[in-house]
Amino acid sequence: MAMDTKFRAAHFNRAVELLGAILNGHAPADKQMERYFRAHREMGARDRGHVAEAVYACLRRRRELEYWADSGDSQAIVLAYLLRIQRLDVDTVAGLDRSPSARETAEQIQSRTPELPIAVRANLPDALWSRLTEQLGADEAFRVAQAMNAPAPVDLRVNSMRISRDALRDELRANGFDTVPTPLSPWGLRRHDRRPLFSTDAFQRGAFEIQDEGSQLISMVVDPKPGERIVDFCAGGGGKTLHLGMLMQGKGTLYAFDVNSRRLSGLKPRLRRSGLDNVRTQWVKTERDPHIKRLRGTIDRVLVDAPCSGLGTLRRNPDLKWKTIDFAALTTAQRDILAAAAELVKPGGRLVYATCSILNQENDAIVREFLASHADFEPVTAEALPPSLKGELLPESIGLTLYPHVHGTDGFYMCALQRRKPARDSQLGSQ
Repeated sequence: MAMDTKFRAAHFNRAVELLGAILNGHAPADKQMERYFRAHREMGARDRGHVAEAVYACLRRRRELEYWADSGDSQAIVLAYLLRIQRLDVDTVAGLDRSPSARETAEQIQSRTPELPIAVRANLPDALWSRLTEQLGADEAFRVAQAMNAPAPVDLRVNSMRISRDALRDELRANGFDTVPTPLSPWGLRRHDRRPLFSTDAFQRGAFEIQDEGSQLISMVVDPKPGERIVDFCAGGGGKTLHLGMLMQGKGTLYAFDVNSRRLSGLKPRLRRSGLDNVRTQWVKTERDPHIKRLRGTIDRVLVDAPCSGLGTLRRNPDLKWKTIDFAALTTAQRDILAAAAELVKPGGRLVYATCSILNQENDAIVREFLASHADFEPVTAEALPPSLKGELLPESIGLTLYPHVHGTDGFYMCALQRRKPARDSQLGSQ
């Protein structure tokens, strides 16, 4: 598909400038983009859309574009994107930047006919490509990479305490926003139109949240019940916390813990919109914080949405694959957090470990190591999965991994464990 002809010289210059800032900066791409657009308020919504689309596409296909351009310079990358991906001709592209160097670079890009190695065509760094091929094989790894290089849809999660899915869909349609039900989550609606919904009355009154369908499925695996005591151990911004509270119908107690106080504070206005009043937010210093320890052995269900590489979200956060990831430190933290969270679970209670990664070393490997040292826990993922996913659990896996090219969601991992009741309690219960 050719780029919109309204992509002008101003868009080109902004895209080059913004891409350069992201490539040379340390903050996540979305945060840098928000900062850039706030600093350039003269740009209209359509202008921002053109620039954001081009920059995200360049980040997704950065390695391929650098290969064509034979350069990591942001101008050369954008030129390669317009020429090789958008299929614009040299005259059109050179007209966006009238400097002689731009035309010369464009002509060099257009004339190159290199054979692209498979890792380059996959648009992954060699280290990540090696991890995926070792885990999945080259063919499946390439399919995963291709899916990750496509833009993600926008998924909504209906707040059933406020409105039904059908009623929300009708309301949004009446306001010019078309949606379709998600195939796996009974609370999901999907859009491919990226126009913002935050100013709608439905959003303002808490009728929905933006949440990927795969993330919604994790809460289904936790399966919280009204009146229970639940812990969201790594609550972050609270997307899953809100869903868990909705499933509890606002009854019982839901603890939201996180080590990042800024992210946790962002949950408060979302809670007010949602109508939930059974959520207790608590900043903690570490996974061994006294606020956590006092709940030891008293919690019905604990969700550990562990800090991870985030490599399952590359459709939305393509800059992540170009960041250096300290897997040794990351997996150590995952082991420590899972072990600390397990202490909260009462006998017969459920512990769910989840990540937004597709790498086994952050997923099944962590759970297997945990089970080897915690004989009082056993996997129950097969029985915890909703009917729509029961057939997806592989025989060799403890947990379920979702993939964009298979399930249409971001990449997620989820594994449900149960704490065994002491033998004495089991015997009494059978009498």
